[in-house]
Amino acid sequence: MSENDTGSPGNWVDPDDAPEWTEAMFAEAEIAVGGEVIRPGKWRSAGRPPLGAAAKRQVTLRLDPDVIEKFREGGPGWQGRMNEALRKAVGL
Repeated sequence: MSENDTGSPGNWVDPDDAPEWTEAMFAEAEIAVGGEVIRPGKWRSAGRPPLGAAAKRQVTLRLDPDVIEKFREGGPGWQGRMNEALRKAVGL
């Protein structure tokens, strides 16, 4: 009588014997969902880095339409130019 062939490889390793993952391993891991990579390996943290005291603050400010249009004429970056004009006006 012949021996049963289970088709299992002889070098099978129990997944419970795998080493514990370290924080470094998680930080470098590639994450895929449904075969699509949603986070490549060796990534940096998501979002903007904290800016601390130098962070700009959002405010609501009412300005005359002609002042806004004058800054917008210069194209993209008009808000930054307006900030620079205000800094200059207050002596910063």
